[in-house]
Amino acid sequence: MNMQTAPAQTRVTAPPPPSSIEDMRLPIVMMRDILLKTMFRKNVTMVTEVAEAVCLPRQVTQELIDMARDQRLLEATGTLNANAGNEMGYQLTDAGKARALDALSQSEYFGAMPVPLSVYREQVKRQSIRDIQITRAQLTTAMGHLILPEDLLSNLGPAVSSGRSILMYGPPGNGKSSISNGIRDAMGDKIYVPRAIEYAGQVITVYDPIVHSAAEVEVDDPNSLRRRRTFDTRYVRCERPTVITGGELSLSMLDLVYNPTARTYQAPLQLKATGGIFIVDDLGRQAEPPQSLVNRWIVPLEESKDILALQSGEKFEVPFDTLVVFSTNFHPNEIFDQAALRRIFYKIKIDGPNQENFLKIFALVARKKGMPLDEETLVHLLKVKYPTIGNIYANYQPVFLIDQMISICRFEGIPNQMSPALIDRAWANMFVRDEKIVK
Repeated sequence: MNMQTAPAQTRVTAPPPPSSIEDMRLPIVMMRDILLKTMFRKNVTMVTEVAEAVCLPRQVTQELIDMARDQRLLEATGTLNANAGNEMGYQLTDAGKARALDALSQSEYFGAMPVPLSVYREQVKRQSIRDIQITRAQLTTAMGHLILPEDLLSNLGPAVSSGRSILMYGPPGNGKSSISNGIRDAMGDKIYVPRAIEYAGQVITVYDPIVHSAAEVEVDDPNSLRRRRTFDTRYVRCERPTVITGGELSLSMLDLVYNPTARTYQAPLQLKATGGIFIVDDLGRQAEPPQSLVNRWIVPLEESKDILALQSGEKFEVPFDTLVVFSTNFHPNEIFDQAALRRIFYKIKIDGPNQENFLKIFALVARKKGMPLDEETLVHLLKVKYPTIGNIYANYQPVFLIDQMISICRFEGIPNQMSPALIDRAWANMFVRDEKIVK
């Protein structure tokens, strides 16, 4: 893949690993308690094991262990483990177990040390989606499987590179969702997603394997002339995230999710999408009015920050560094007022294909699905069937019609083929005839 067609790349600076307890910028008691809870829950005793469990460098983990020993919460086991490089083992004292249980009753969170919100803000700036510059070649490559109008990429490219909000609208079945996914694929670089962040002593989990695709771990080759740089393993190196929501989206899904049993928070969808794309598909199909959903985004879209609230009611700011893509089958004037439309930076209409592009899509789909083309059938489709719907073409129709014909051929026990009669049978399933049902 050459430089012109490679996915967009940015020089994302990795978060540096902390070098000391002070460098962590977390409350001392919180760090100590997470250490004790992790050792208690995971039954790890060696420094290397503990360091991996809490995602900290070994020297910082040793500092925490030494501090807990001074407080008589940990003790050395008095044995060296040959399999662990002759490391000394550690275990919780009775006081340490009591403290771990007490800490677990306050919060079930254990494992990776959280990243302070203030530190996370710095990393968001280092990997901002607004620093990405996508060229026409990169966007074309990412959407090479789609047949699109020539002027669409001209409108889409600047919108994506801006990292701002985009509204795609137009008739259903013309690839708005596929275009949204193509935008995601065009980005192609990696960012660092925190496993959890901390604010005011509260832990908010962010990394979500359902949303985030972890990149392959880069092996540090000791024989290499250039050693790979390490990074803070409280983060996971991931593809830029993509969150896709549809008719199920509600305003409550954009709030912190509190788990009363574990006494921890889970980040809302837009925070998980930081550094990536948030796609609101089928806008207008949600239970919430579209105007209400967009009103919820006004401050984030304009000020690059979002406001979240803890259970106590305390509100705080988090970074909002997300490309928001709204996709709707409605005309924007039907679902938004002009004030809301002003706050959406780019409005791009996605129309159905013209006849020439429709035929290209039809031929492409037929070849992919092993369906031989037939000139008589195509003439029948264009001259007889489409005039009945005003010659309005849509991108979904070739796939629908060809899949229908393949299903009929399989049922009839004949090789894949198309004919005017088969097109008529397929067409009958694509549209429902208007008629009054007598009850």
